[in-house]
Amino acid sequence: MITEFAEIEVKPGTEQKFRDGVESCKPVFARAPGCHGLELHHAIEHPHLFVLLVKWDSVQHHMDMRGSPDFQIWRGAVGDCFAGAPRVFHTETVVA
Repeated sequence: MITEFAEIEVKPGTEQKFRDGVESCKPVFARAPGCHGLELHHAIEHPHLFVLLVKWDSVQHHMDMRGSPDFQIWRGAVGDCFAGAPRVFHTETVVA
């Protein structure tokens, strides 16, 4: 299992729209093969910064979702809020 981290800065004033968009897309991620759920975190010190964590069976499962029509649904729901390109990376747990 891997975790996708996406650091997303949103335009000022779009924080709630972004949160609502992520909430509305939970079923999109739930039906993605290899996806085991997501969490959205809001930075306290930086009010325009969010971190999206998505659990995947593999990086390939994430890449497959990015190439699917559901990715367009995701981007349609939240993309207008982005202040810039998200910073995305994958991790594996090595100590728990």
